[in-house]
Amino acid sequence: MKRKASTDLTTDSTTKNPRNEQPSDTAMEESTNEKVSWGEWMGSWKAGTSSADQEAERIDRQKAAFGQDTVARLKDLNVLIIGCRGVGVETAKNLILSNVGGVVVYDSNPCRAVDRGANFYVTDEHVASGVGRAEASLPELRSLNPYCRVDLCSADGITDEYLQTHDVLGSGLPFSAVVVTDLAMLTKADLFRINETCRTSNIAFILAVNHGVTASIFSDFGPHHEIFDLTGEPTQTLAVSNIEVMPSKSSLLRVSGVEDGKPVVIITVAQSEHGLDDGDVVSFDDMKGDLAVLNGRTCRVKRVAMDSPTDAKVDSKGVVFKELLKLNTPQFVATFQKQYDSYKKQFDEEKKDGDKFRVRTITIFNRLALVFDDDEHDLLGKTGLSAPNFAAYESGGLLNQVKPPVSKSYKSLSETLESTPVPQMLRGEDWEAGVGINVHLSFAAVLDFNEQEGRWPGIHDSKDASKLVDTAKAISESRKEKEGSCWSQSVSFGFPMGEPRDLDETRVGQFARLFLTELTGFCSYLGGAAAQEVLKKIGKFTPVEQWVHHDEMVLLSDCLEESGGTSYNHAPLFGSRYDHQIAIMGKDFQARAANSKIFLVGCGALGCEYLKGLALMGVGTGKDGSIVVTDMDTIEVSNLSRQFLFRQHDVGEPKSVQAAGVVKKWNPRVKVTALEKKVGPDTEDSFDDSFWESLTVCWNALDNVEARKYTDRRCLFYSKPLLESGTLGTKCNHEVILPYRTSTYNDGKESDDNENQIAMCTLRSFPYLPKHCIEFAKQAYFSDHFEFGPGQYETFRNDMMSFFEQLEAMEHGEQKKSLTLIKLFIDLQKENEGKIDFNACIRVAFTRMIEDFRTSILNICHSADQMEKADGTKFWTGTKRRPRAIDWSGELKPDLMEYLYCSSNLYAVVWGVEPVRDRFEFETVVKSLGLEQPEWTPSSANVDLSEGDGEAAAEEGSDDSEELKRDLYAVDVSKLIPAIPHDFEKDDDANFHIDYLTSATNLRSWNYDIKLSARHDVKVTAGRIIPALATTTAMVCGLVDVEFCKIVLGLQCLGRDKFLNSNINLAAGSGNFTTFTPDPPVTISSGLKLPQPESFTSWDKIEITPPGSEELTVEQLVAYLENTFGVTVDRIFAFGHDDSKIPPLYNAIDRQKIDWDITFDSDGKVQISDKAIFTQWAQLPMATQMFNRLPPTSGARKRFEDQIMTTKKALDQTKENFLSSFRGAISDAYCAAYRPGDSEEDAEARQYFDTVSEARDYVTLGVHCHTSTEEDITLPCIKYIYSKP
Repeated sequence: MKRKASTDLTTDSTTKNPRNEQPSDTAMEESTNEKVSWGEWMGSWKAGTSSADQEAERIDRQKAAFGQDTVARLKDLNVLIIGCRGVGVETAKNLILSNVGGVVVYDSNPCRAVDRGANFYVTDEHVASGVGRAEASLPELRSLNPYCRVDLCSADGITDEYLQTHDVLGSGLPFSAVVVTDLAMLTKADLFRINETCRTSNIAFILAVNHGVTASIFSDFGPHHEIFDLTGEPTQTLAVSNIEVMPSKSSLLRVSGVEDGKPVVIITVAQSEHGLDDGDVVSFDDMKGDLAVLNGRTCRVKRVAMDSPTDAKVDSKGVVFKELLKLNTPQFVATFQKQYDSYKKQFDEEKKDGDKFRVRTITIFNRLALVFDDDEHDLLGKTGLSAPNFAAYESGGLLNQVKPPVSKSYKSLSETLESTPVPQMLRGEDWEAGVGINVHLSFAAVLDFNEQEGRWPGIHDSKDASKLVDTAKAISESRKEKEGSCWSQSVSFGFPMGEPRDLDETRVGQFARLFLTELTGFCSYLGGAAAQEVLKKIGKFTPVEQWVHHDEMVLLSDCLEESGGTSYNHAPLFGSRYDHQIAIMGKDFQARAANSKIFLVGCGALGCEYLKGLALMGVGTGKDGSIVVTDMDTIEVSNLSRQFLFRQHDVGEPKSVQAAGVVKKWNPRVKVTALEKKVGPDTEDSFDDSFWESLTVCWNALDNVEARKYTDRRCLFYSKPLLESGTLGTKCNHEVILPYRTSTYNDGKESDDNENQIAMCTLRSFPYLPKHCIEFAKQAYFSDHFEFGPGQYETFRNDMMSFFEQLEAMEHGEQKKSLTLIKLFIDLQKENEGKIDFNACIRVAFTRMIEDFRTSILNICHSADQMEKADGTKFWTGTKRRPRAIDWSGELKPDLMEYLYCSSNLYAVVWGVEPVRDRFEFETVVKSLGLEQPEWTPSSANVDLSEGDGEAAAEEGSDDSEELKRDLYAVDVSKLIPAIPHDFEKDDDANFHIDYLTSATNLRSWNYDIKLSARHDVKVTAGRIIPALATTTAMVCGLVDVEFCKIVLGLQCLGRDKFLNSNINLAAGSGNFTTFTPDPPVTISSGLKLPQPESFTSWDKIEITPPGSEELTVEQLVAYLENTFGVTVDRIFAFGHDDSKIPPLYNAIDRQKIDWDITFDSDGKVQISDKAIFTQWAQLPMATQMFNRLPPTSGARKRFEDQIMTTKKALDQTKENFLSSFRGAISDAYCAAYRPGDSEEDAEARQYFDTVSEARDYVTLGVHCHTSTEEDITLPCIKYIYSKP
């Protein structure tokens, strides 16, 4: 295979490492001690050896969120954390998990019992010995990540000299960031000095502190900070399908800055929407021929639009418009010009005085115009091209969106404390109302208080609180005349109005009273947000501007007595680990929390954080309290970068069990039960009514939509609060779901469906992007040959007749694929006389390689050439790239050997043959086989070059399918060898899956001259990996912890406005820190009229209980519903199911059949009582007609009589069955309809049904009904409760 250096998998810039992976620190000592020139990037031969890159594996999900280059740059960050209480240890934990270079913690204050309420690494032994908080936390912090240097600063204070060291922890690098997490560690002077030193030393300064119910973060990246990626959103890669030069721009064609009559270059892209704005920058890539000089060059682009008469009412989303977009640009413009001229002519003929010809501008989202008059991106000057040169375009080319760097300047801490007129609050309504002014003045006042008193305000110290209020008032008064300063003034929609207003003395006073306290939820929130701010030092993502405050005064419902003193519910404090919680929320809160029963569903990253919070809060420590956590997964290496309860030695162990064990050590009084059960419709025997009814809160920590929907439905049914949250990279959200007060998860429309399907024709024959090759490798190569194929073969081998029955349910294309793959498996055994060894696996892998990457490619090119000759039209235009075939001849080629190695070993697993992992041994075997590629001859079969999805081709292949079926019917399955289908698993390097997909992807990419893909990119795309970060997880979980406290306090009784939902993007700056009041329940129209309920919510249900011990019959239930609601009942079925897919409990159509009859009159002719019978038995009309027409002596008449009698028997049986159910007990009818059958294969399902039914005294039913005017009526879930004997 002859390749240019720029596209050769083994000779370009990725030469010895073609997938951009970091080489391992220890070279693999293969069994022969011989070296090979291929496969160094692979994971399959390294798995379980010293060469496996554990560090890369553990940050796998982080790499998906940040990108590989950014992750590498994080290793240059050294961070100093001042304070090791709750916020400090949370920040340190998240930075260490994020794999920064080094973390230094500073806090020599001795551990106290109360520290255990927020610092999860402080133990009773630390408290007893009086060891410093940083020293106590150090061992566990170090154990989080062996690849991050962690140490403590034991100095007496933080000097400027220490901050400016150039060799932190022996890294040879300075500090990148300082995070202050405890104001009580520093004086005002030291705080401002450290901030100023950081500003002059290019060190990011972050302040993240929790004081009672107030959490504040301040970010200062100095006077000059450059951001190369503001949001982290993926850049667009647009495939060029055409480039056209228009010598004279039409007046209807709108391009900003281009005058009519001037030349303009228009680029059409393959995507329907390019997603770019005027002035966005793109770089050229993969341009060919004379335009290759553009590759790597950047230029600005402009949007393209067309003027159209308003009266034409062009629908830019409609089919006609989409068809017009397929025209070349001159034709497209000409079409619009004709339309414009026609409407203008008509207007001119009919217009009256004052009339104006109205025109609208329609943006053409699949076209862009190039900008040439741009000094920064001088495309013409740098390339020597002029606009007419672009007419040389033939095919191919990509436009890559370029994010220009942005420079920003930040103010100092001292300056922003004074000159932030309306500080941002996390809650939008608070920000708009200027609540942040009171918090900001409290900060300034507490620093002055410390400067004057030499100490900080005491917990619940009324005198200190009064003094702080007076100080805040004085500060506010002194700033009135200073423009842009923070003082107590009126605010409207977030804007200062300049009118004085009273200081919120209660808020400022409580700030003082609780200044020294922390809550674990706020600490977690701040620790996640602060750590993410630190990571922005490398220039990726936008820092916050510059303050964000958050407070939750609702937690302080009765903190003060009417006299102004502290309530006895909040004091005195006796030195427990829960003192801060008690000081803030009260002793009754602590008692309620201890006796709460929590169901935590999931124990991944979210679950670990929630278990931590529950343990620190003392939830489940009381006599009646408990925590049940369930998760079916086991721990993997990739979990260790964010699931902080686990360590390397836990890999392979159950998540729930290990996590429960850790938090029990933190708080031995916590009663936590760890389960490994799925939560779903098939485990309701374990999670039964008594379990759900006993819960205080259900807490979701799940990663898939269907599981979330199920737990939401359970909470709806049992009227339980549900706490819901999720993360995606730097984005997160949480939702508080309160019975009868808020909307529910199922009220939304979220799903796991893939919304961005790629057309099969593109994947099959015309790929032009790397992701096309990845998807095809996964769907066509891996799934077909290693999952679907072996699976179909095994079904055939085990039960031939059952296989052919299943085959008939498949579409033609799937049928042929199944049959073809099975025949290939059988032929392989014939060729090897029924014995398959590793040599046979290599041969079949070689055959597959030649077919997929050579023969099929040559056939495509040949067919396209024939089409070009036939109609004279160029075929390979736009995004269609003419492919090239691989060539096995000559020396062994690394990329082909890599494919053979992976593919052969995958086949070895299928056939139960021992894999060959040693690359030298494998190469030796390959050489000994003397593999030769067959001579190619044009295929006699039609090659599908259509731009559809291949349905027609599938139909044409039906004759082949019949022949394949005949061949397989003749096979003696008893002589076939068992096969083992693969089950795709992205996180197991030993299984060859990702290595194979990378090799197959890049061979196909080479075929089509597409940029090669790194192994990790293939893994992320093919494995559908969701980016995940420790920082985002910690932050959102902290917010949810606070919402949990509100539920324990019973604030739901005061309304949903006491609670907050969130939608936050940590990457995009403080403008994307958004919290809001939960939505009210979604109302569902019933269709009924007053006095009946006109609407209801998903929380509602109708409970029906028989008046006595006797059950209601189905007939009585129907009568009750019809009489109560004035409706006609159509169907009754099991609630929560798609009633079209399950049998009904009651069907009005079956009720009508009671009056149906088939009889014979005195003349012997059949009589049908109701012609509706014909709709149920399609053969009956013909049988009736022929029976009545034919003479009694006719032999054919007997056959029709038999058909009629069979139908009559079926009708009579239907009537009997219906009446039995209709007049029987509802529970019996439910059981008859839904209990699994009596077959042996249904035994397990039948036992499960019986177990669940036996434990319940109710069934839930859904109803379809209508009014007398045929209007559909919707009723809530019906809970029918009955007495059991």
